[in-house]
Amino acid sequence: MKTLETTCPITKVAQLLSDTWTMLIMHALITGPKRFCELERELPGISTRTLTSKLKKLEEEELVCKNVATGHYEATKRGAGLKLIESAMMEYEKKYL
Repeated sequence: MKTLETTCPITKVAQLLSDTWTMLIMHALITGPKRFCELERELPGISTRTLTSKLKKLEEEELVCKNVATGHYEATKRGAGLKLIESAMMEYEKKYL
């Protein structure tokens, strides 16, 4: 039997983006590949431990991949698709906040 959790697209996306840092990390990577230290500088307030954990989770979710040769993290095609949500968030902020 399917539950709301497995059938509702809103639930699926909300679970994927369930913390503040996920969209902020993806925003940084959608603009282009970055090394770990570049991400730390671009995300004030994130701890090294949290960034490491979040990048690992994003790799597991196939939103981010690490180029071993260059050491850069980059958004995958699936990760770059979050640009749709990012754009909607920016539009919402302009209209309502």
